[in-house]
Amino acid sequence: MKKIKTPAAAAVVDCPRAPTSIAINLIALAISLLAVLWLREYGQQLPSRTVGLAVVCVALAVPIILLEWLFLKPYRNASAGLDFSQPRKQGGGHRTAVKLLGFYACVGLVAAVYWLFPEYHGSFYSNYYAVVTAVLPWWLLLAVPYFYWIDGHMVKPRDSYWQLGSWLLGRRDDDNGCGVDGRAIGQLLLGWLVKLFFLPLMFVYLGNNLTTLLNFDFSRLSGSFQAVFDFTFNFLYYIDLLFVTVGYVCTLRLFDSHIRTAEPSFLGWGVALISYQPFWSAFSGSYLRYDQGPAWGYWFWDTPLAYGLWGGAILLLIAIYVWASVPFGIRFSNLTHRGILTNGPYRYTKHPAYISKNLSWWMISMPFMVSSTADEAVRHSLLLLMVNFIYFMRARTEERHLSWDPDYVAYAGYIEQRGLFAFVGRWFPLLRFKTGCLFNYGGRSEDRAQTRPAVPGLAAE
Repeated sequence: MKKIKTPAAAAVVDCPRAPTSIAINLIALAISLLAVLWLREYGQQLPSRTVGLAVVCVALAVPIILLEWLFLKPYRNASAGLDFSQPRKQGGGHRTAVKLLGFYACVGLVAAVYWLFPEYHGSFYSNYYAVVTAVLPWWLLLAVPYFYWIDGHMVKPRDSYWQLGSWLLGRRDDDNGCGVDGRAIGQLLLGWLVKLFFLPLMFVYLGNNLTTLLNFDFSRLSGSFQAVFDFTFNFLYYIDLLFVTVGYVCTLRLFDSHIRTAEPSFLGWGVALISYQPFWSAFSGSYLRYDQGPAWGYWFWDTPLAYGLWGGAILLLIAIYVWASVPFGIRFSNLTHRGILTNGPYRYTKHPAYISKNLSWWMISMPFMVSSTADEAVRHSLLLLMVNFIYFMRARTEERHLSWDPDYVAYAGYIEQRGLFAFVGRWFPLLRFKTGCLFNYGGRSEDRAQTRPAVPGLAAE
């Protein structure tokens, strides 16, 4: 078997250019935070809280889209699969109709899942449904001219929506006698499954954090580190959830923010979904309950200096976690590939969010101290290590998926040479990035490391 030369073995590996701009994303964040201040003053005049939530999301997304369009020109990226320099392709009307059939089928499937499963009944998602009900008719209507326009400029117009629409019409072969691409359809449905699950969850969480921000009494911050900690903790997670929520909405090929591929493995989905509700409560309560006892503040309350230092370290770790969300801009999404980030904290390590978040859990829960006996302390610490292992597996499965893209292979090689934790790979070779069997979903691993997967573009929306 041919031995694959990994990027780590090369003399010098350059870091690929990121598809986003930190400066643009920070400008948009500042505008969105100004919208929060406006809501604190005048938000009571809005008809509902969900309108305010839409305002802050639009205030983040629109500046990013406009500034990227002006300065980064994402529609010119090869990954966008668009070519506006050539005349429109012929036959666009029929293709668009087939694509719209596939698109509307995906939307109908999402609605059916929400209708079927009890998790999506009740009041928890009511604000999300209120926004969807208001936006959906316009979204479905605007999809018609958008799909038609984009179709005429796509390099490969028979994308996965066309594949699904053709399959629904009973066509099993295209004009050239080639079968409908089942793998492309599967990837399309997986991409929609990601949005189906994560968007409502993050939307609700964002709404809760925004409400806390709008109602917070800033006079409490004077002379109280506990109030400072509580406000900063919520504020940082609000920023994270803002980028996350906007990312799940803005899957648009025109801005090269579409879903290119979705995680195809059961293992990758399993270790990701178990980290979120409702799966986390169902699983952690019985098997991974490591935080049984008072949290960190209980142990330092009578020592103000230690309380401030420990709490400050926790906030620093969470700030690093949020800093890892900012480079995404409008491209955040679990379980999908929407561009390889190499800027911000990703310039130093492949998984800054996972590292900082897991370290913060050790400092918040302090399982090594909250137990009454040494035996309990060891047991709780081992349980938290198991949680850390879940995130380790999330990182490994994400690397396996992203290594379909040669840009990620080059980026991983750069990090192994110049990353902040490059020494870990040298000390523990098992943890080093590999493009061989570990990253082979099917077919030859040599090809997987060299070329992109032959999956038609997922999102024409």
